[in-house]
Amino acid sequence: MNTVLVDPRTGRVRGSSAVAGEPEVRSAVAAARAALPGWRGLTPRERSRRLERLAALVEEHADSYVAREAAGTGKPDSETAGEVEQVADLFRFFASAVRAQSAPAGGRLVDGHESWVRREPIGVVGVIVPWNYPLMMAAWRCAPALAAGNTVVAKPAETTPDTLELLAEHAAEALGPAVLTAVPGDRRTGRLLVGADVDMVAFTGSAAAGADVSARAAGRRVSLELGGNAPVLVLPDAPDDTWTQLARACTYNAGQSCAAPARVITLRENHEETVERLVAAMRERLAGRDFGPLNNPDQAARYDGIVKATGAGRNVAAGVAPRPGEENGFWRPARILADLPDDDPAVVEEVFGPLLTVQRAEDLDAAVALAGGVPQALAASVWTRDLATGLDLAGRLDAGEVWLNCHLVQTAELPHGGRGASGHGTDLSTLALHEYQRPKTVTVRLRDGG
Repeated sequence: MNTVLVDPRTGRVRGSSAVAGEPEVRSAVAAARAALPGWRGLTPRERSRRLERLAALVEEHADSYVAREAAGTGKPDSETAGEVEQVADLFRFFASAVRAQSAPAGGRLVDGHESWVRREPIGVVGVIVPWNYPLMMAAWRCAPALAAGNTVVAKPAETTPDTLELLAEHAAEALGPAVLTAVPGDRRTGRLLVGADVDMVAFTGSAAAGADVSARAAGRRVSLELGGNAPVLVLPDAPDDTWTQLARACTYNAGQSCAAPARVITLRENHEETVERLVAAMRERLAGRDFGPLNNPDQAARYDGIVKATGAGRNVAAGVAPRPGEENGFWRPARILADLPDDDPAVVEEVFGPLLTVQRAEDLDAAVALAGGVPQALAASVWTRDLATGLDLAGRLDAGEVWLNCHLVQTAELPHGGRGASGHGTDLSTLALHEYQRPKTVTVRLRDGG
């Protein structure tokens, strides 16, 4: 059985991909189970060297990764090239981090006994990643899991299997057979993987799908990143480049990022200026020239439904400039919605598109309350020249990651993770290693009790 693949830039069929069923999933997990003793038995230094080799292969074949990522997502090369570079860096980061990880205090903590803590891999990890960052989200999950000594069976999204399949090919060369395996397929394939003989599931996707994964995991460890709806607090003294920075962040990957700015919140005195300046900045961002399309027909239809249902008094869209032959792609313009109720669909739902809503608050307390008025709590940003106020607001906002006078600035060294309906768990940083390890305390009696 195959699934049809569509180029989001043109709307035309670009090929097909296999859909793994129960035999294929069972076989992949069994192979990962068989490869586990050899992989976890390597010293951190040897695992590190092999992960470094995988990073080098990603760099050596960067053009192939860029082309595959563009075919599946429609992103411009300026975005995909940077993401491929980040993926190689991520494998290098965790290759080093696993050799320098720390453990809780050990020593003679009980009289007459010596104790220490071992960090051991979980086992076989099932990884399920979405279509908005097919390669990068796979690396966020797979790199720390592999560095920690686990083997991985990873399922890409149905519309974007291309880069994860290539990564699995290079992993077989650099890490060994079945240490990282890709099983392309649909939602049923993902459910089969969750229900298979895996020891942990790492899932990135929607809140509804995350709840289903948790139920099917039946007590096994689960790491969930379930999307966001990021508030953006813009104060009257915001920096001059606030508008262009937000327009770029909102339209990066056509807004299809869980941490993208989504809900701009102003005070009464700077509301009109904020709307005007954001409209001007967003009008400078053209779909097809500056950013890519939405990924698939379902996402385009969902986005269109939210825009149609909005009660916004002001609904301003920029232009669309596809290249010749790409007129039928899933292009959507950069858009600003203002003068809308706080329970508007564009506010309470994760839009996942190149769209910003603008709301007004009476004071800072009300702005913080509006920011926390949705179930998701993944990311947020504050824009003000008053760093003391900005830092205070950053501390008050309920989010796993908060930026001050910037947005979507991330690096391998800093953790990323959600709260509330955005899930739980940690991606990036040395803390992510702990997601894929379990501690074991070993205590030795030093004196003979004879």
